[in-house]
Amino acid sequence: MPFLQLTLHCTNKQQAAIEATLQDLGALSVTLLDAQAEEPDEEAIFEPGVGEMPLWGTLRMQALFMPNVDQSKLRAALADRKSGVSPESVEFAKIADQDWTRVWMDRFQPMQFGQRLWIYPWNVNPPEDPDLAVIRLDPGLAFGTGTHPTTALCLEWLDGLDLHETPVLDYGCGSGILALAALQLGAPWAIGVDNDPQALTAAANNATRNGLSDQLTLYAPKQLPDTRYPLLVANILAGPLLQLAPHFAELTEPGAAFAISGLLLEQADIIKAGFIEVGFEHLQCYERDGWLRISGYRQSA
Repeated sequence: MPFLQLTLHCTNKQQAAIEATLQDLGALSVTLLDAQAEEPDEEAIFEPGVGEMPLWGTLRMQALFMPNVDQSKLRAALADRKSGVSPESVEFAKIADQDWTRVWMDRFQPMQFGQRLWIYPWNVNPPEDPDLAVIRLDPGLAFGTGTHPTTALCLEWLDGLDLHETPVLDYGCGSGILALAALQLGAPWAIGVDNDPQALTAAANNATRNGLSDQLTLYAPKQLPDTRYPLLVANILAGPLLQLAPHFAELTEPGAAFAISGLLLEQADIIKAGFIEVGFEHLQCYERDGWLRISGYRQSA
């Protein structure tokens, strides 16, 4: 069965209101893409932000509707709700139904991060090499595949550490990719935290597929045990990172290593100041395509 696809452009400030309007109008799904991406393969939903607003300045929003929906009524409804969308800017196209999971898998190829770590799609067999740390992923209800610069920066940071006696806390775990990477790199166990039940489901499924269910424990934030961890990684958004800085100080042991990402280059100073204020030190910044990772240590006692 074909679908009717609606496409429009908006700013990230408009996104939440427009997405809510589209859902009220009966959208079957809403996809957020980077409007500045030059090629289709460069487009991706911001991975760590399951249920969060992307940080791109301009978005291309695509919504799927049943094929018999009245296009003129959709245009008019968007204008009536003062969403900031010009009716003339809304485009429609009929698209054929297809196996979207398989389309995604066909475009997902093995990727290397650092020296040892590889991410493989579930339909591609990795080489039998004991020196490699391999995670095999299939798309789930929450995505996180390493294609976004923030994820890649965190994966490379983990690859550069000796994790063999170091439990890991992955705060805002999404698909669980960072926690799973830490386990494959030698961490004895890992904790994943996310406020989205879909993310926790995807992380649990990915842990099972990789034979790591016994080593990964998943929690909603309010259920996380009151424990201190020797290593913390958090790939979320700048606003939540700043708000969580005091909590991260409470969750980490003196001298614990940490890395945070999901922020833009221009947000570095305010994030660094917030983390220094609560007791993190030796902060270093690493940038890729305008995105940033900040890593350092919790102050020693």
